[in-house]
Amino acid sequence: MSDTSELEKKLGYRFQNRALLRQALTHPSMGKQDNQRMEFLGDAVLQYLMSDKLYRAYSHIREGELTHLRALLVCEAALSQVAAGLGVGEALIMDRGEELTGGREKASVLCDAMEAILAAVYLDGGLEAARGIIDRCWPSPEDVQRPTQDSKGALQEYLQRDGGNPPEYRITGQSGPAHDPWFEATVYDRGTPLAVGSGHTKKHAEQEAALAALKKLKKPEV
Repeated sequence: MSDTSELEKKLGYRFQNRALLRQALTHPSMGKQDNQRMEFLGDAVLQYLMSDKLYRAYSHIREGELTHLRALLVCEAALSQVAAGLGVGEALIMDRGEELTGGREKASVLCDAMEAILAAVYLDGGLEAARGIIDRCWPSPEDVQRPTQDSKGALQEYLQRDGGNPPEYRITGQSGPAHDPWFEATVYDRGTPLAVGSGHTKKHAEQEAALAALKKLKKPEV
């Protein structure tokens, strides 16, 4: 196993039992004693601690919005973003075949490993130690980097969380030659424009508009 001191330094936590960290970093391709059971526990720890954090931080926000924020902060995109920032991929223990197919950069692999690491910290140092990892390492809701292809679905989920209507998209501009057009799309909520996006295809312009709208809407007022 490679030296994990750099990972511990980035986490801001030093393990008393390093075998827990080793298991958290062990990919299923290695057989027994992988990180899947710890990933199961880490998911529950993360759900609880993130719920508690949001409940305390945003006293004016209703349940539906709290649920949306929590979903954003515990999704694969958020977890893989945290893991990448900590350099978890480089520390993973996996077989050669998984490594050759890009296993160290796969979002799903990083997501599972990050949940397992959180479980390892919880088992090693308790709930407050795990809370410290979330406080130090997690992005704010507006800084979660969701993939562009998720943006339209995420925006629809956001607008309909309390029984609202789905967003409406309109192509509001086009420029450039026929072989290389550039489109502008505007997304609306019940007739009110939310944001504008652009791209080389209508679909991409709509996705960019949705992403811009999300960045505006999910930034809570503290």
